[in-house]
Amino acid sequence: MGGAQERTLRADAARNRARLLDVATEVFTTRGVGVPTEQIARAAGVGVGTLFRHFPTKEALLEAVMVRRLETMAAQTAQLAAEAGPTEAFFACFRLVVQQSSGKDEFTRALAAAGVDAHASLQEPTMEIQTRLTELLAGAQRAGAVRPDLGLPELIALLAGTGKALEQLGSDPAPRERIFKVVFDGLRPR
Repeated sequence: MGGAQERTLRADAARNRARLLDVATEVFTTRGVGVPTEQIARAAGVGVGTLFRHFPTKEALLEAVMVRRLETMAAQTAQLAAEAGPTEAFFACFRLVVQQSSGKDEFTRALAAAGVDAHASLQEPTMEIQTRLTELLAGAQRAGAVRPDLGLPELIALLAGTGKALEQLGSDPAPRERIFKVVFDGLRPR
């Protein structure tokens, strides 16, 4: 096989993989993890064989989607930290993490049911996000915008709890904003 043709094939394969991850992320997030892989392949415009060449099992696809979501979240938190002041970055990151974590529990349960330890493959991006959260929290506390008695464990619990609260509300933006306002008010120093 010639060099140009081989590069084209590799580029096509990379595009197919990226397209599959994009579509799977959208489908799993909006319709749940029970969607058959055949539907994901069809929505991505590829054959099911192409999907399975990139992701040998549905669980491998779910795991890749989760890793990608966390890596994207880590990059977005880094960008927020670089572009905004400590207060704005902290509260924007809080909102981002809550909104981007939607459906994470369903993914984790599906992987656990298949015998996949999602935590092992997600450890690196999770640690990166936790490191960034620690830095953002410290910066917001130094700026006097967040109560000084809050630590990372409490922050993570608040992120998880806020996510659960938003799931109960559905998609109506007004009540969702009120939840963020209540939580943000509670994070501020007295």
